[in-house]
Amino acid sequence: MACPPAAPLSPQRQPSVKVILASADVQRVVDRIAHQILEKTQGAADTVLLGIPTRGAPLAKRLAARISTFEDVDVPVGVLDITLYRDDLRRHATRAIGPTQLPPGGIDGKRVVLVDDVLFSGRTVRAALDALNDVGRPASVQLAVLVDRGHRQLPIRADYVGKNIPTSLAESVKVTLAETDGADEVKLYGGTAS
Repeated sequence: MACPPAAPLSPQRQPSVKVILASADVQRVVDRIAHQILEKTQGAADTVLLGIPTRGAPLAKRLAARISTFEDVDVPVGVLDITLYRDDLRRHATRAIGPTQLPPGGIDGKRVVLVDDVLFSGRTVRAALDALNDVGRPASVQLAVLVDRGHRQLPIRADYVGKNIPTSLAESVKVTLAETDGADEVKLYGGTAS
């Protein structure tokens, strides 16, 4: 006698994933931020872009390339490593220290635009401001981010925002870029889909 078929297992609830920005959307957002930087900085005069690794560095290079395309202005680009300035070093695995690469001419007396992928608590930007103080004295500092997801823990705001994404603390935002991940995309993870 054959055993009756087993009852189907209840499907596991899978985390929901929503694509917020596809590849073409990311390009449009970068273009918009580049235009905003040009408008708010009088054509990017005395402006330097410093990307915060990992994804802020390629975003800074993209912004500089788009600014050059739009206005034929070469904006100096650099990379600002913040590893030693983070306030969570004791809670997370050791991170490799990356190079800080300032553009020729440095940052003294310049308008520095820090570039990052996601603005969340503000702690990464605070670390970047501390790191910036150790490498020079800019005339002013601005912040450009691809995504602002809210939930600030520090009084920090972005001057240039590609996309505001209201989120809950249970959700997460994942940015992928062609230079670091093979594709451009912004996804929102969280909740569950049955």
